[in-house]
Amino acid sequence: MQVETAKPVTSMTPNTSQSSLLPKYLEEDELTEEFKELLSSLPRERGWVVPHIYKYHGVWHTPAQLRGVLALHQHFQAQDSDILLVTTPKSGTTWLKSIMFALMNRSRYPKSEQHPLLKTNPHVLVPFLEIKLYANKELPDLASFVSPRLFCTHLSCTTLPNSARDSACKIVYLCRNPRDTFVSLFHFSNKLRTPNLPPNSIEEVFDMFCEGASVYGPFWDHVLGYWKESLRKPQKVFFLKYEEMKEQPTLHLKRLAEFLGCPFSKVEEKEGVVGDILELCSFGNMSNLVVNRGGRLESGEEHSAYFRKGEVGDWKNYMTEEMVQRLEKISEQKFKGSGLCL
Repeated sequence: MQVETAKPVTSMTPNTSQSSLLPKYLEEDELTEEFKELLSSLPRERGWVVPHIYKYHGVWHTPAQLRGVLALHQHFQAQDSDILLVTTPKSGTTWLKSIMFALMNRSRYPKSEQHPLLKTNPHVLVPFLEIKLYANKELPDLASFVSPRLFCTHLSCTTLPNSARDSACKIVYLCRNPRDTFVSLFHFSNKLRTPNLPPNSIEEVFDMFCEGASVYGPFWDHVLGYWKESLRKPQKVFFLKYEEMKEQPTLHLKRLAEFLGCPFSKVEEKEGVVGDILELCSFGNMSNLVVNRGGRLESGEEHSAYFRKGEVGDWKNYMTEEMVQRLEKISEQKFKGSGLCL
């Protein structure tokens, strides 16, 4: 992979049909001259969805994502009671958002037909910090969020705002094996890709993924950073693997509740509250809800784009043996001595 030093960025003004399809946090219009100057100083690579991604403090971003990151760093102040859900892109974020929201609000919506998850997409209920709240407004109004505030981010451990690292806020981190992560990211990026750009070929973006050039990548650095933090600060960072959560959801949901300081009571367990949450948030249930089969987020993505398969092992349908071996070799090198295996 040849990393370029960026040339000055010209303002992009997509036509109406393109602009309506591309999520707002991926658009590159209305960038200030100061921000364009910053981009021109950064390494850049071909983007999976937009023309280019840029490397800032070791992490790859689209221009509009980076704009949200900078605003977040400047203005966000974490509270000790905050809960941050952190994931690598396409690692089960939508599922865990649903579970976290249902878990934290179970006393407000016990077996209710009016449960917000039945009528509202999880990405609305648990918003992203840098690609939602701080994407279009430098000072979003967070007054409506009751404590404990529940937010989500894809930011790496090294690029979290200082207040998030230094406060007592809790972090729940979810990762997924690199094979399924890559395949899911490949499909998702082609759904969002700017209409005037040809679809990604799996071979080309696979090379980019392996070399670290994917949004919020390198993937291995992202995972390893939070893994080390979970070992160093187990009271602050809870590390989850998607595959283990799928295999033993009841066990890990109980562990998650204990970590967050809201364990299930014996009465709740007897009444089947744990199972109710898992059923409500299951892929089959969530993907079949009317709200998730149609409509779009405010930022532009179709709700259905977040519900493709949710399976473990779908990579077998797309990856060659050579691809698998290459990922395994990278993982072995990156995670050597850490105790982490994906």
